[in-house]
Amino acid sequence: MDQATPFDGMAVDYDRTFTTSAIGRHLRAAVWRRFDAAFQPGERILELNCGTGEDAIHLGGRGVHVLATDISETMLDVARARVERAGLTGMVDLARVAIEELPLSAPRWFDGAISNFGGLNCVDDLPAVARGLAEMLRTGAPALLCVMGPAVPWEWGWYLAHGQPRKALRRLRRGGTRWRGLTIRYPSIGAVRRAFAPYFAERRVAAIGALVPPSYAEAWAMRHPRVLATLDRWERRVETFPPLPSLADHYLIELERKP
Repeated sequence: MDQATPFDGMAVDYDRTFTTSAIGRHLRAAVWRRFDAAFQPGERILELNCGTGEDAIHLGGRGVHVLATDISETMLDVARARVERAGLTGMVDLARVAIEELPLSAPRWFDGAISNFGGLNCVDDLPAVARGLAEMLRTGAPALLCVMGPAVPWEWGWYLAHGQPRKALRRLRRGGTRWRGLTIRYPSIGAVRRAFAPYFAERRVAAIGALVPPSYAEAWAMRHPRVLATLDRWERRVETFPPLPSLADHYLIELERKP
């Protein structure tokens, strides 16, 4: 797996354009609330599509051991440097692994798994991922998966207002959308539920970015910080109320490994 990936070119600017952005901070904080509730110090979890390591560093700082994986070596280089600066080399391990390569060749049991902000949208075969992930988790282990959904009113309104109807409706295209040589798919909550149902029970689904706008509205968010904060407060209060999770930029589906 020596070839470059479409994500390599994003590594240098990813933290600036999303992680430390006003919208990015709100969205990630919403996910972290659930990570912190699911995982306890001393546990060992598997992270898929770790990117620049923001989630692994957060969990490692709480005493959770993380094997953070990603397909992009450049993303891992950034993550490795950040982990070292944070003094967490004993808590966070990094490995270049594609999601489709699960289960890992060496048998390991993990206390849980995470995939944040759309890594699973790059996968063609979700049932295969579910099967591979199940082989690596102990019974009762939680898996928290943050996936980009297909129906986003914020996106429809934003791009239609900017005269870009193809972008407005891109998530609704049958077969997905091409991006940098990849096909990005936008599975519904029901599709993810069905793919993981043989091995996982669903525990909770929440909206991540239904009232809060997607990251491409950052310029607007910077001009209206109080409005953004208000939208975030309200979203957290109603994040599990239907149909909100089905109308969000991302939804966070929480699963539990069946016996």
